[in-house]
Amino acid sequence: MSFAHLHVHTEYSMLDGFSNIKKLVKRVKELDMPAVAITDHGTMFGVIDFYKAAREAGVKPIIGVEAYMAARGMTDRDSKLDRSSYHLLLLAENETGYKNLLKISSAAQLEGFYYYPRIDRDFLAAHSEGLICTSGCMSAEIPRALLNDNPEEAVRRMNWYYDVFGPDRFFVELQQHNIKEITDLNRKLVEMGTRYSAKYIATNDVHYINPEDARLQDILLAIQTQSLLSDPERMRMTDDSYYLRTPQEMSRLFAEVPEALSNTLLIAERCNVDLGFKGYHLPDFAVPEGFTAETYLRHLCEEGARKRYGNRAASQQVRERIEYELGVVHKMGFDAYFLIVWDLCRHAREHNIWYNARGSAAGSIAAFVLEITLVDPLQHDLLFERFLNPGRISMPDIDLDFRDDRRAEMLEYCTHKYGSDKVAQIITFGTMGTKAALRDVARVMDIPLPEVDRVAKLVPFVSGRQTTMQDAMAIPEFKEIYGSQSYLRELIDTAAKMEGTVRNAGTHAAGVVISDKPIMEYLPLHRPTSNSEETPIKTVTQFEMGILDSLGMLKVDFLGLITLSVMAKACDMIEKRHGIKFDLSNIPLDDPKSFELMGNGHTAGVFQVEGGGMTRYLIQMKPKSLDNIIAMVALYRPGPMAFIPDYIARMHGEAEVEYRHPALEPIFRDTYGIPVYQEQLMRAAVELAGYTPSESDELRKAISKKKKEEIEKHRAKFVVGAVKNGMEREIAEAIYSDWEEFARYGFNKSHAADYGVIAVQTAYLKAHYPAEYMAALMSASAGQTEKVAWYVADARSMGVPVLAPDINASDWDFAIEDAEEADEADGKPNIRFGLGAVKNVGQAAVELIIEERSKNGRFKNLNDFARRVDLRGVGKRALEYLIKVGAMDVFGNRAALLASLDRIVSISSNHFRAAEAGQMSLFGELTGVSEDIQLPDVSNVDKREMLNWERELIGLYVSDHPLMPYQQTFAQIVSYFSGQLNEAQHEEKVRVAGLITAVRPYTTKTNKPMGFVTLEDIQGNIELVLFPKTWQKTHEQLAMGRIIIVEGKVDTGSTPPKILVDEIRTEIKILESLDSSPSTNASTVPAAPTVPVSLGSANNPSHSKPSPDPVAPAVATATQPPRQADPPKKDIPVKPNIPPSVRQVAEKSAPAYMADSGFDDMPPPPDNFPDDWDTQWQPSFDEASLAARPEPKRNHQPVSEPRHALSRRMESIESEIKRNEREPIEAIIVQPIESFPTQSVDILPSLYVPLAQEEKDKDHPP
Repeated sequence: MSFAHLHVHTEYSMLDGFSNIKKLVKRVKELDMPAVAITDHGTMFGVIDFYKAAREAGVKPIIGVEAYMAARGMTDRDSKLDRSSYHLLLLAENETGYKNLLKISSAAQLEGFYYYPRIDRDFLAAHSEGLICTSGCMSAEIPRALLNDNPEEAVRRMNWYYDVFGPDRFFVELQQHNIKEITDLNRKLVEMGTRYSAKYIATNDVHYINPEDARLQDILLAIQTQSLLSDPERMRMTDDSYYLRTPQEMSRLFAEVPEALSNTLLIAERCNVDLGFKGYHLPDFAVPEGFTAETYLRHLCEEGARKRYGNRAASQQVRERIEYELGVVHKMGFDAYFLIVWDLCRHAREHNIWYNARGSAAGSIAAFVLEITLVDPLQHDLLFERFLNPGRISMPDIDLDFRDDRRAEMLEYCTHKYGSDKVAQIITFGTMGTKAALRDVARVMDIPLPEVDRVAKLVPFVSGRQTTMQDAMAIPEFKEIYGSQSYLRELIDTAAKMEGTVRNAGTHAAGVVISDKPIMEYLPLHRPTSNSEETPIKTVTQFEMGILDSLGMLKVDFLGLITLSVMAKACDMIEKRHGIKFDLSNIPLDDPKSFELMGNGHTAGVFQVEGGGMTRYLIQMKPKSLDNIIAMVALYRPGPMAFIPDYIARMHGEAEVEYRHPALEPIFRDTYGIPVYQEQLMRAAVELAGYTPSESDELRKAISKKKKEEIEKHRAKFVVGAVKNGMEREIAEAIYSDWEEFARYGFNKSHAADYGVIAVQTAYLKAHYPAEYMAALMSASAGQTEKVAWYVADARSMGVPVLAPDINASDWDFAIEDAEEADEADGKPNIRFGLGAVKNVGQAAVELIIEERSKNGRFKNLNDFARRVDLRGVGKRALEYLIKVGAMDVFGNRAALLASLDRIVSISSNHFRAAEAGQMSLFGELTGVSEDIQLPDVSNVDKREMLNWERELIGLYVSDHPLMPYQQTFAQIVSYFSGQLNEAQHEEKVRVAGLITAVRPYTTKTNKPMGFVTLEDIQGNIELVLFPKTWQKTHEQLAMGRIIIVEGKVDTGSTPPKILVDEIRTEIKILESLDSSPSTNASTVPAAPTVPVSLGSANNPSHSKPSPDPVAPAVATATQPPRQADPPKKDIPVKPNIPPSVRQVAEKSAPAYMADSGFDDMPPPPDNFPDDWDTQWQPSFDEASLAARPEPKRNHQPVSEPRHALSRRMESIESEIKRNEREPIEAIIVQPIESFPTQSVDILPSLYVPLAQEEKDKDHPP
């Protein structure tokens, strides 16, 4: 006898069901069952996938939900009365029933959610049409009443359901599991059903497919409830019978009620829901009177063409392209789509919300003249068919980038225009990856975390797809663990079976659905997920993005792009200060200074080209045009990156450009014969083999998606067409084979062109208006202290001073201060540090301060500040951090301010409380005795502590840097500072120096210890790689905060470049014989040292020797050149005019992770690591790849000479320091060290040299 399962939970009953939909349908087919239902808990997440899979397999899909019935009303939320709810099985009999399921599932999430998504009897009664209902499982209302020995209540509930659904649509549900009460319950249910002449159905409460999956589902429950499998009190199923039982098993279990089996087939026959494609559901777009959507779109395009092209708008080229595109758009029925997107862009323009359309839409001239896109497709030879293929109707996809700080306004506009019930965000589902599965399973199996980490860290990264356990098993060490330790083998086997299981729901970062009718008419909705940002759109679809396309829903991506915010803010400042109004339509794209800036490597903050690897290539390229930048955007990705050196060589005429056939030259000439863009392939197919544009797009898709059958079909078509056009068959075959390889790296030129335009525009703003652009950039990055520090350094390198935070001058954002405001004499604009960049200082606190300062002027002193700003609103913690970063230095030294912090807050609080109580005199002063704040006479904070605060709270050192005492010495001996390392050649032997800030031990596949170290110099960070032999020799020297000198080879194959370490030194050879002739600054520069210098720890300043008196950082340069030097000793290259006389002393290295250093925040070596050390750090793909290499042989080449930096940059710093004539900042002396006169050394500006300091208020000195 056949049978249909009507009570089935898939993996979309998250962390409860373990039935993969495809496997479920396959098993149903194997068991020769004609139909199967999906009834997940309270949601319809998997309905469309289930429907499609069942139809493809020839199994009838039945759509259902196991709903939750509220104990009282669905909006009641009393913790004692409403926490529990009842289950209820609902199946859609027809289209009406399906739509009611959509509404039930949506309302339960949006209105009834309280622990569970609930509905109540009133809502169910109003939406019962077209639904089949059952009495449910043991957790349903009627069974629960019977189990509670309350037959009267059971009868009342039965009467209600019978009244709502009638005898034809209400069935008594019988189940049989290993539960002691269930036999008696079934007897009572049969008796009640007989009394009502009700029909029965037999179901199995399916939560997994096969009996052996019971343990996996049990693990899911343990993960859900955060319980250990060993916990006897945790929630679990009663036995292993909750699988997809066979019809024969069900027949044996319900032999006494055979109609309960046949009735499942009766329901299956009655349930007929068609979820196939029913057309597009574009929202209605209101057009002006006298227009249709088609004619209004044409009207807008004609107007836009005149604006974009001027006199060229009437040219044949422009007219024909517009006519062609509008014809295709209208034929496909997408006139309204273009109008909707145009309207969004119009609103953004009118409200100064900068936007950009990314992706293939740049290939459309219609989008260009409608001002949706920035790029002229005619100028850049972009193809419309790459965007919209005339031969295959599918919804266009225009992704819109908006300035990220105003994206919410666009969502608000969309909601207001189309209605909140017609707009929703889009759900996403997170699945268990390999590492996540290992960690989740291990947690419930109670496997110690270090053991889990040992396994998880061996899981490799696989480019282009999800890593699987099979990939991990290819790692010898992973395989060895699997074969040698039984409990870890069980972990790995179990986790492998759980890979890919749906684990959680999230919200798509950008996707929004807009509909012509309330979305609930087409699909179910969900409440905002836990990871949703706060937006004006308060609903999320229950279907993923890919499913929405198949349902004909309009999807628009509203992306937030921080670069647009930076550009907009910079241009606002430019307009205010210079009277020039820029927007994305008029920022020049052909200005030589833009390309010069990028070619010189000044790419910090420049869109798409920021970063070490890209910068290195741009320095080599020396771009001259937008086309060069577009090509770099397309090429700088895994795979095609290998072609960049060849591209650059051909560009500069250093390599020959060859083509397989002369016909390819006009297509590939712009990229020097290298196939870079997908559009080149499409053009070649049209011109060489007679493809139509539409067919060329199909070829592109076949190759890019590696569809073997399609690729072979197109091979024959291309070769035949090319031969017909006069090409030799062998050449045609070779060209097509090249194209198959091209699939690995071909890029969408429309997308690259669009991003290339923004890259050049940001370069223009930075090149011509560095103060405005860098201030906007720093403000946008205020929450990322490392970025802010880098941008501050970059601004200084461009001669733009950055002033320290100041309570009397700083705004929330970084701001421009002209020379008069900053009391500077050189007329250059300055950037003032924004208080929003100080960690843990909220915007509300800063606004209180700024508002008062704007109304009544600067604060005269601390008492004035405390009485004008209600420090209750600022908060003690925010005030403390402002003091620590020096923002309140104008009032006194930091130690005194911190010591008085409680009193400052107390006096301010008392003052404002009295004001609120009306205790003011006629003259607005407090009555009674007024307290003044008297700061204690204490020494300032220890310099080391001050620097730590600054680095911690704003990401950079303001008042000094631990390396400053060594900087002149380093400038003579290091090959590169971090900011110059991109200029190094691959495998060039170099010397670098700096402060250790991170040590990351790692174990290789061959079980050998090695490590990665982050070294900080005065410009930024340098990443070091220590292979096993080097690690063994040097790891004890790697104490946190220790200053070291490193020699090794540069590896430019990763970004940023890394140093493969050969040797580490902790002592430095000081050159002591310099020019002894008198000089103008001799009085300020001590004599040459007579003692050697050993480099210690900047955070542990003295191991055994007393520190001398502090000395000022050596920034002055000798006016007399030093005498000619002899050749240097040994292999340490120095500048040739440096004398050779050296002394050196070695000090025993401090052990790594010193217990007494007070600065041990990194994981110790693997032989002594805490439980969670590896969860804090995982090697990057680059690091893992490096670790997998054989250990390189030591490079015995000489170390590269120190680099000459641009002297004007150093001069800008020195002039900034000299300009202020302030008292020298005491340097931290980390080991006994004496300043010595040295030659002028040109170094790049420091990332951490003191920010420009103004003269403090002389009436109120610190």
